[in-house]
Parts: sequence; C-alpha cells; structure tokens
Amino acid sequence: MLNNTYIHIPGVGKGLEQKIWAQGIRTWEEFLKMKDRIPIPSSRKARICEEIRKSSERLAAKDHCFFSQCLPSTEHWRAYPLFSDSAAFVDIETTGLSRSRNKITIVGIYDGKESKIYIKDINLDDVVEEFSKYKLLVTFNGTRFDLPFIKSEFPEIEFTQLHIDLMYPLRRIGYKGGLKNIEKLLGISRGDDIEGLTGFDAVRLWRQYERGDQEALDKLIKYNQEDIVNLKTIIELTYPKMVENALKT
Repeated sequence: MLNNTYIHIPGVGKGLEQKIWAQGIRTWEEFLKMKDRIPIPSSRKARICEEIRKSSERLAAKDHCFFSQCLPSTEHWRAYPLFSDSAAFVDIETTGLSRSRNKITIVGIYDGKESKIYIKDINLDDVVEEFSKYKLLVTFNGTRFDLPFIKSEFPEIEFTQLHIDLMYPLRRIGYKGGLKNIEKLLGISRGDDIEGLTGFDAVRLWRQYERGDQEALDKLIKYNQEDIVNLKTIIELTYPKMVENALKT
C-alpha cells in the first residue's frame, strides 16, 4: 500500500490522491507512465514525479525515518508489508494510568518470531537498546498510552520509527472497542488461565509479585505476551480490509 500512496508528497491531500486512484493509477510506477490522465497543471505533475522518484529511492533504501516524517501518522499502517521484517509489536504494563505517579512494570516486544519481556528492577533498562533495532512499531492505543509512558521513563529513546497504532485503522473498518473485544470479534482466543484478565488485573498481579508471588509474575508475563503476539495476528487478519477501505473511490 505504501507505493500506492501519494499523501506523503507535499501539496497532495486525500482528495487529489483519490482522484489519482480514480483514474486507474495506483502505483508510483503507473503515475510516471500515465500522469497525463491527471487533470492538474504540468508543473504540479512534474513536482509529484520528482517526489515519487525520491520516494522510490528512499523505499529501496528502507529509509523508515523518511516515511515516518512525511507520511501522516494516521496512515503509517500503509507501510506495514514493506517494513514488517523490522517490526516490533509493543505493549506495556504499569502500576496505574498516570505517567507522573505510576511506573512501567513490563515492556513486551514481539518481533514476529520471538517475545522479549523486560521487567522492572530486572532488565527493564535493556529496552532502550532493543527499540533501536526496529523500523516499525505496532501498538494498540500506543499513541496515547504506551509510547508516552515509555518516553517518560526513558527520554533518551527517540522513537523515529514508523508507528501503527492499530486502534485507529481498525475503527475505520468497523472494529471498535478495546483490544480484547476486537480479538473476540476476530475469533482470537486466549489461554484459559488469562481469559478475561484486564489492565486492572495486571496491576493486581504486579502487586502480588511484589509481595513474593512468583506465579503472579508468570501470569502477568503470559498476559503481556498474548497481547503482543495477538497484535501481529490482528494486523495480518485485517490489513487487506484496511487497503480495500482506503482505495474506495
């Protein structure tokens, strides 16, 4: 979908992008071949062609920073297939909802093959180096919660990656509510021992662990792992519908 995209080009909004698609022009390569179909001034076409060539070069170089900066944040999902080989599916657990009063207890990162869990007072600081390995982050409500919380505790993390906050593109295709509700809508099940657990339970489990209950930490880790693994399952299941919805003209 990224190489069907034009709204990252200066001066191109969603209206013009839709007009381009309506002419049967989807890819950048097709635009360069069929630009005469677009009823806009030739000087503007020339600028778009120049930006397309630049975008093609940046994509070939896998320059995530370029697209992270020029693509509207609500449209970062379009980059998923082309950067999925360097994606981190991220979810955090905390002692509460306030960044000023509460702390991160767990950061879970799934790279598509392996879950990596970073735990307060054990290895949480290692997450700084871990984040530097990825070009794309996938979260659910991470724009408002996870990433600001992480940035508050680790201000040295720059977060230059593309970031897909799944909550927003999912809403556009009719999947509303929290992550657990969307999982149910998509037929994704959880382990019996953590089915029905919520963020409030995650706080409770951490408190039990602080009082010496190792099993509570084990359950909290499993709860977090299912969150991050399911993020990948969700985007894989829904991405075709996201594309179909975006390309409607």
